[in-house]
Amino acid sequence: MASIHPRSRSGSPSQPPEKKARLESDCVDAPAAYQQEGKQLPPPSAHKKQPKQKKNKKSARRDPEPYSHDDILLREVTALLGQDYALSAKAADLDWSAPFELSHQLELTVSSLSPSTGESLSIATANDRKWVIVTPLSLPGERIRVRVYRHSRLHSHADLLEVIQPNPEWRDMSLVQCKYFGTCAGCQYQMLSYEKQLDLKRQTVVEAYKNYSNIPPELVPTIQPTIGSPLQYGYRTKLTPHFQRPPFSFQKAQKRGDAPVLEGKPDWLTIGFHKVGTRHVMDIEECPIATPVINKGLGPVRENIITNIAKFKNGATLLLRDSLRPGASRDANPSAAATSIAAEDGEHICVTDQKGTVRERVGDKLFEYTAGTFFQNNNSALVPLTDYVRDAIFPPGGTATRPTHLVDAYCGSGLFSIMLAPHFTRVAGIELSAESIRAAQRNAELNNLGADKISFMAGDAANIFDTVQDFPRDTTALVIDPPRKGTDERFIEQMLAFGAGTVVYVSCNVHTQARDVGMILKKSAEKADGGDGRKYVLESLRGLDLFPQTAHVEAIAVLRLV
Repeated sequence: MASIHPRSRSGSPSQPPEKKARLESDCVDAPAAYQQEGKQLPPPSAHKKQPKQKKNKKSARRDPEPYSHDDILLREVTALLGQDYALSAKAADLDWSAPFELSHQLELTVSSLSPSTGESLSIATANDRKWVIVTPLSLPGERIRVRVYRHSRLHSHADLLEVIQPNPEWRDMSLVQCKYFGTCAGCQYQMLSYEKQLDLKRQTVVEAYKNYSNIPPELVPTIQPTIGSPLQYGYRTKLTPHFQRPPFSFQKAQKRGDAPVLEGKPDWLTIGFHKVGTRHVMDIEECPIATPVINKGLGPVRENIITNIAKFKNGATLLLRDSLRPGASRDANPSAAATSIAAEDGEHICVTDQKGTVRERVGDKLFEYTAGTFFQNNNSALVPLTDYVRDAIFPPGGTATRPTHLVDAYCGSGLFSIMLAPHFTRVAGIELSAESIRAAQRNAELNNLGADKISFMAGDAANIFDTVQDFPRDTTALVIDPPRKGTDERFIEQMLAFGAGTVVYVSCNVHTQARDVGMILKKSAEKADGGDGRKYVLESLRGLDLFPQTAHVEAIAVLRLV
């Protein structure tokens, strides 16, 4: 049986968790529901919870969390309108006052594409005011018809109703391989050539460093072309479809003992991902970006939920992971035999138990980890990723002091440590998670890497580099691959005090990476001016595509101490 846990708020395999979905039907608060239906709101005295409504309104107008998707989008909206116009709208208390009603339809010409979300930005005018409309699945230069469904600061979100005049240089619907594309929120770019997708992802890196790093332009190197994924479909090794709870009417009938007997899948049950712009789950029976074994496992997993839906009181998120079968790899862990398997495809199996063991081969190395923990979800791109990091540390032509030691901070299950170990005398992986350290140690054993070559240690967040104080600084390379929120000032201070000769920063959120790299360069320059004499410079920047058909890009920054 599939492992089940409380349903995630992310609407799709790739939808950012910070993105706010549209509220509809029973998810809509009363005032919004009245506005959408064109009714007059009752007088304030008719609302028993008026103070709460005031609180919600105030909360809705708070500035977005820095570096969140809402914050990034707002900056893009402001840039399109012009900083002066945005400031004047705020001064006139009009920055939250949309010139259109909800459900209003508009015909627009798309101005640009948001490189961070993949949505289009168009400028609409009404009553001598400018307002940005954010719309999915539309491209620059296209004439579109949309319907507004949610207002925000200086912009509104809208459904795409029709592409009146497409952009023939960009849009090619013959490239689309998913029957759900345009409805499912998972992919944004299937109608684009892969070359165009990679160009857009390069632009995401360019814009992130322009807007978030505070680095003088002359100190930012030319952004190199985005490294493509060997697979553009059938690459995703993890899928997390979800379903919503049974209706309250059905649950109440169950309590009374007169619930109808369910035969087959009830109309109210959908198992899949969110529809574009909503929290409504739509049925997904196959996902072309997922690996073949995951698609084979999706059917049985769905059927299990359909059969047992009456037992669920709440919605849940399911887990499907592509794994090598236990007998297909050397030194397989015997305890993995009990892992729940939903499907088989050659030497691959679909693991559905969060606590089950997953095995992946990356190049000539083998990795094991717990299914419910983090591991990169595109196996085909991991060799290009780790090869690029290796080549960045050891560039062609070499350096005067060739690195001999590697520190892998945020090491997780040991991907970079183990893949790069053959090129170093000693390797140390540092993690705060004890479970990740155990997985990394197991992976070192699987790949016959002894303790004299590689070690994994639980680091204290306050003194994370204490365990590697004996490493020679000039010949030590540091790899950092933090979560989406990036690093923090305390980590950066410790990193600067340690002083590794080379730093490679890999990030799944180029905007927080840009912020962090800017802070590293600034503090390093201040330290050098204070008498240290050496500082970090940003040597190269490049994106890598881990999630084709989506707007996501991985970013790799290389810094040298000079």
